[in-house]
Amino acid sequence: MSVPRPLRALGKLPVEEFMRRYWQKRPLLLRQAIPALRSPVAPERLFALAARDEVESRLVTAFGGRWRLAHGPFAAGRLPSLRRHGWTLLVQGVNLHDEAADELLARFRFLPDARLDDLMASYATDGGGVGPHVDSYDVFLVQTYGRRRWRIGRQRDLRLVSGLPLKILADFRPTHEWVLEPGDLLYLPPGVAHEGVALGQCITCSIGFRAPAWQELVEPWFTALAERARIDGRYRDPQLRPTRRPGQLPAEMRAAALQALGRIRPTARDAARALLAQLSEPKPHVAFDRPARPLGAARFAAAARERGLRLDARTRLLYDGADAAINGECFEFADRRAAALLRALADRRALDDASLRALDSPLLARLHEWYVAGWLHLRGRAETDA
Repeated sequence: MSVPRPLRALGKLPVEEFMRRYWQKRPLLLRQAIPALRSPVAPERLFALAARDEVESRLVTAFGGRWRLAHGPFAAGRLPSLRRHGWTLLVQGVNLHDEAADELLARFRFLPDARLDDLMASYATDGGGVGPHVDSYDVFLVQTYGRRRWRIGRQRDLRLVSGLPLKILADFRPTHEWVLEPGDLLYLPPGVAHEGVALGQCITCSIGFRAPAWQELVEPWFTALAERARIDGRYRDPQLRPTRRPGQLPAEMRAAALQALGRIRPTARDAARALLAQLSEPKPHVAFDRPARPLGAARFAAAARERGLRLDARTRLLYDGADAAINGECFEFADRRAAALLRALADRRALDDASLRALDSPLLARLHEWYVAGWLHLRGRAETDA
């Protein structure tokens, strides 16, 4: 499977212009942003995914005006009737389990992988939705099947209805309203209040994004810092004078400690490695499928050179300079040739057989470890010793 090329335009709008004028600035409705788009997943496929333990899914209902939220998996018969109005099934990370959904997500790789999160598919019967709410991240809402009415607005009143399992705005005041059909796309930057309601059965695919909270970088950085930080010297106070307040911390000691601690400052590489580790970390529910009978190192090397490699859809591989991280594990490139190959693997999500013919042993050993872990696969035929 070849990775689809990223979109160069959203409808008639070049992505460069979109990024300059709209990204993280203002909402945008694009009619036929992806012309002739076919839904990557049918309703039956979503129902089957929602029945699996390793797939994150939620069911939102508003029967009789009462909001309810249930978490999957949903075995056959647990979902409401398709003829019943007012319910929504949300299936997270569909791209991790469905090739067509992964191909749709790949069309948005004009944005860096460090920012892209996953593709969520929302199936709803007539009148279904999750109520008016605000997200803290960017989102592309792509209509892939049926129709959905969207209302949006910027508002300061973010009070929520109390006592509900969902974060629903108490006083939603929309300023714009549209009906989206297959191929249409609505982009929303963070903080824009919005509500989508199905007009008949429909599927909307949401392209979500990651935005690291700085607080989440602090603890891992301090942990790493504690392992390597060295501050020479020890506190001295040859000018110390007698005190009448023995319980008080001496100001000179406080100032000296501040000066010593001030010697430890994060570098650009510290910041990059913290981001690499966090943004390459798969979500907690993600599990990889290891090959039942993995090839040994020598046979893997021969097969890789003959057939090429591809990253698993669940694998997140990012790089910065000489550093990289795969699925939360940081490492450093061994040499320039290895660096070039791994960067190509991260950018293209695959390597062809020609680029792998000059692989050196250290890099092969690392790739073999990832293969055994299920993080990457041989392209083409069955990948076992059979």
